[in-house]
Amino acid sequence: MAICAQSFGVFCLLTIQTVLIICVSTPTAGTHLFPQHYTMIHWAQRIEKELEKVLQHVTGTEQMKSIYNEKKSQFEIKRNNPKDLVERVARDISKLLNSKRKALEKLAREAEQLQKEHVWQDGVTENDISYYDSKADSDYMEDGEEEIPTEISSSLELEFVPDPNFKNKVNYSSSAVQIPTDIYKGSPVILNELNWTQALERVFIENRREDSSLRWQVFGSATGVTRYYPATPWRAPNKIDLYDVRRRPWYIQGASSPKDMVIIVDVSGSVSGLTLKLMKTSVMEMLDTLSDDDYVNVARFNEKADAVVPCFKTLVQANVRNKKIFKEAVMHMQAKGTTDYKSGFTFAFEQLLNETGAPRANCNKMIMMFTDGGEDRAQDIFEKYNWPNKTVRVFTFSVGQHNYDVTPLQWIACANKGYYFEIPSIGAIRINTQEYLDVLGRPMVLAGPKAKQVQWTNVYQDALGLGLVITGTMPVFNLTADSVSSQNQLILGVMGVDVAINEIKKKTPTYRLGANGYTFAIDPNGYVLLHPNLQPKIINFREPVTLDFLDAELEDTNKEEIRRQMIDGKSGQRKIRTLVKSVDERYIDEVVRTYTWTPVEGTNYSLGLVLPTYSENHIKANISDQILQVQYFESLLPNTFESEGHVFIAPREYCNELELSNNNTEFLLNFISLMEKVTPDSKQCDNLLLHNLILDTGIIRQLVEKVWRNKDLNTYGFLAVFAATDGGITRVFPNKAAETWEEDPEPFNATYYRRSLDNSGYIFRAPYRTSRDELLNPENDTIGILVSTALNLAVGGKTIKPAVVGVKLDLEAWTEKFKILASNQTDSRQGSNTCGPNKGCEMDCEANSEDLLCYLVDDGAFLIMSNQKDYVNRVGMFFGDVDSYLMYALYNNSFYNRKQSYDYQSVCERLTNSEAGAAPRGVFVPTVADFLNLAWWTSAAAWLIHARRINNTNLLFVVAEKMPCYTCEIERLSQEEEEFKEENPCESINVARYRKRPSMCFDNNLAENTSDCGRGHSFRPPLCALLLLQLLLLYPAISPYLHFILN
Repeated sequence: MAICAQSFGVFCLLTIQTVLIICVSTPTAGTHLFPQHYTMIHWAQRIEKELEKVLQHVTGTEQMKSIYNEKKSQFEIKRNNPKDLVERVARDISKLLNSKRKALEKLAREAEQLQKEHVWQDGVTENDISYYDSKADSDYMEDGEEEIPTEISSSLELEFVPDPNFKNKVNYSSSAVQIPTDIYKGSPVILNELNWTQALERVFIENRREDSSLRWQVFGSATGVTRYYPATPWRAPNKIDLYDVRRRPWYIQGASSPKDMVIIVDVSGSVSGLTLKLMKTSVMEMLDTLSDDDYVNVARFNEKADAVVPCFKTLVQANVRNKKIFKEAVMHMQAKGTTDYKSGFTFAFEQLLNETGAPRANCNKMIMMFTDGGEDRAQDIFEKYNWPNKTVRVFTFSVGQHNYDVTPLQWIACANKGYYFEIPSIGAIRINTQEYLDVLGRPMVLAGPKAKQVQWTNVYQDALGLGLVITGTMPVFNLTADSVSSQNQLILGVMGVDVAINEIKKKTPTYRLGANGYTFAIDPNGYVLLHPNLQPKIINFREPVTLDFLDAELEDTNKEEIRRQMIDGKSGQRKIRTLVKSVDERYIDEVVRTYTWTPVEGTNYSLGLVLPTYSENHIKANISDQILQVQYFESLLPNTFESEGHVFIAPREYCNELELSNNNTEFLLNFISLMEKVTPDSKQCDNLLLHNLILDTGIIRQLVEKVWRNKDLNTYGFLAVFAATDGGITRVFPNKAAETWEEDPEPFNATYYRRSLDNSGYIFRAPYRTSRDELLNPENDTIGILVSTALNLAVGGKTIKPAVVGVKLDLEAWTEKFKILASNQTDSRQGSNTCGPNKGCEMDCEANSEDLLCYLVDDGAFLIMSNQKDYVNRVGMFFGDVDSYLMYALYNNSFYNRKQSYDYQSVCERLTNSEAGAAPRGVFVPTVADFLNLAWWTSAAAWLIHARRINNTNLLFVVAEKMPCYTCEIERLSQEEEEFKEENPCESINVARYRKRPSMCFDNNLAENTSDCGRGHSFRPPLCALLLLQLLLLYPAISPYLHFILN
């Protein structure tokens, strides 16, 4: 799927009052005049006063403050100390990961001993081995298709029970085995592997007994076998199972040190047809074995060598973006000319050995050459660049079926500490493009205990459905004596223990930080593993989830420095002014945040905490009076809704036994049912959450009794009045208004709630619409405009914002009121310019709607109200789609400033042959400089416009004359989601973001035995397995690249 983003228009109106008047005309007697400056200001003031009067009167903000003060004895204001909080959470996370580390070390230690004691059996058969084959039960069918047994299997039959911790059905008495499709299960190598790893079950079970919070425990073998615990049936992400543990990010990280790789591809004239297609696919599969810790470049060569991406002058980080660029370039390679190995190798050595200052791994330097064969050994090139130290390994790949002498290719690999592979057909690609990792593992094995370090991975999607996880990895070495030397140098595989990101989140103080406070964590690449904006919409099991901290937020220089210090493992604190996107990503606000950060001991992660100024304190309720508790809880009962309004309760984990539900009514009933059995002080419950919930329930109940019940909402043109609190209660009055209430029951996830906290005054928001939405029927469809404001409460010298109150305006009623307020009919000013027989008459928004445009637009450039007929279907639309010329005039005259950002997690609709990258997000935000810019007055447009902010709101009042025609060419501003196609991939290479490479490198050991270098020693599956794999790989759904090749 293509990654994309939306182009935003966001208006943030600051305190500066602005009036834009372009080309004022001279009045003549008896004509309709464009409203004067002072007239428009007068209208705006009337609108301001009317809104302030009725909103404060009906919502009861002042009465709510009084209720809080009356109940001061039932709560206290506690201080949030950011430094103490972040250090405590970092310790808790370190303790959590350290407990997994112990389980991992035990598994690796036991695995090495079990393999050492294992006696090889040449005559072993499948019937001699007892194990649960996780793929034995059924084939992978599409939804609705019947399961078809794959083959007769000797697999154990197990019973499984649901376990919410694994989001799966599991069996705790057994482990499960997954064997890749292209590996023959009956091979002696595989059967012996199954035999000795069976004993790992005992260790798996012991680890779980010692730590019940452990998730998947996995051993990934260098032979491709995966044994994991607890057992669960395998589920492939696609219809065809192409999973191979050796290609998983966690395995690759644990099996070798970081890599500097140059891939050179022979594109001479002899490489054509199927051979060229095999080469392209092989290179793309090779790229998939690289991670963000690696650096790579790809070149094609014949008589001369060139980088396939011309602007990649040096090695670049092997991240998802760069690998995608390489793959697209590789697909366009064409064969011509003659073969000259020297040109290819010269290019590669110059890339690897020249000190350019560009970032790289500085470890495991290697060259991968793909060719159809040749006679040249290029010995003089190796003598010049690589001998005698042989710091660069050379791997050679003979691709295609031909009669060339492969001896030179074998010699090149063996003479440079590499390995020779053959890829005669598509079925051999996956195996032979990943087995080079066994060679890279040799120095690690020879390094012994020094190399047995626990490493923590990037975030990635668990293949068994656990969601986002990180994995602790540790290599497992072969300790048996080698026939040539006293020490074996083979890596047996990688041991892994998963930790769900949700488990780490539970260590963070979510609710005491308020709706806009949060914790986040990053790794040495700057990628987040914790962040509220880490919500990948693309499920990709082959790549880690790599969202940079600067892409998770709106980038600025302060955050760049914070990111750098976190990567360097430093602690610090900084209060900054920054921009934040709203939950619905339609608005941007300028806010003040305090960032505090510290390293997580025992890992390479760093933890950060972000806190708004108004969240430096929080409420801690303590309602010990059980009678009072019961009274407050009564208002949660559905039988009170008709008289007190409907209650929505935030779906939080108030108690361990509380059953969560996406249906809020069902969740409320579950909550009430549980509260009849336990008390708020129960040890199984979160006492802070429950007591705060009880307090807020009582406060809002009194607000209903003192204010809301006594108001006739229809009189004021209101459909509903509501209040929501940090404690998790949302009450909507009257009860019938809940039928059309579409806001999130969790206030911390609701746009109106979070924006009200960050902005002063009343925040207006219309239901979002686009030009593609169905037309509304004004007679049947009532549109409500949400208006909300935060409650500023001062208690004991400390200021907090514990709640948000607001109303839903009836659009039809308030549109009529808006037109009257912006008219001359009720104008009592002395000498007002009203109509007369012998003088000009000022137009107004009510009487002259055919000639005068009057709009209320919110700070996101969405239409709230208009004096135009039949505009009911445009309310809630981006103003650029309502009146593109007027929107452009406002933007062009510096009312709004455009900002570009990217969303690397969005998904565009799939287009034919589309592999698009991230898209720009066009955002309109203000700066003080923009508002002070007097360039507004230089416009030569013959168009009359007034624009003024409505005080204490997020509204812009715009009055403009109708243009007689719209013929000018303008830039059309839009918020429509659009795909971004990167025209020049080189632009971001010159500004590579700061990262820190792994501190340990194992790439060279004088004791290494390089005699096994690919002279037919490698294990190959039988012909039938290769033929089966080729049929599977030819299936067009596997990859758009492969699909393109095969067609």
